[in-house]
Amino acid sequence: MDAQATQVAVGGVVAIVALVFLVIMLIPAIFYCLTLQKALNRVSPENRAMAPGLVWLLFIPLFNLVWHFIVVLNMAKSLGAEFKKRNLAVAADPGKGIGLTYCILLCCTLIPIPVVNGLIGLGALVCWIVYWVQIAGFSGKLAAPAA
Repeated sequence: MDAQATQVAVGGVVAIVALVFLVIMLIPAIFYCLTLQKALNRVSPENRAMAPGLVWLLFIPLFNLVWHFIVVLNMAKSLGAEFKKRNLAVAADPGKGIGLTYCILLCCTLIPIPVVNGLIGLGALVCWIVYWVQIAGFSGKLAAPAA
């Protein structure tokens, strides 16, 4: 095999690995958006601060850095209003604190210092998972039949 054919083969392998990595990263993101959408669907329309389908705008690169703040704030407002309406004891702004922490850390991952970026990214990942679990829990409370 000559050098050019080797370059093409290596390029093909790199492209396949990148595609597999992208798919692996998209799967949790899709389930995350489904969780957010389901939670908003369980909120009565009059208590929704945003339409459930708008969470999918999180897939727009760079725009999602700002949009995530809006989603977190509106999710907290919507869930808080719904829990209040149903007389369920939950914090005033469910998920707001950890959600905003995640958003801030996510924005800070743009700092071009490799070690700092990696540590912040790890913190953002942990906050993202905690936020996701909290929203799923709140959604479950809304789905449960009234006691």
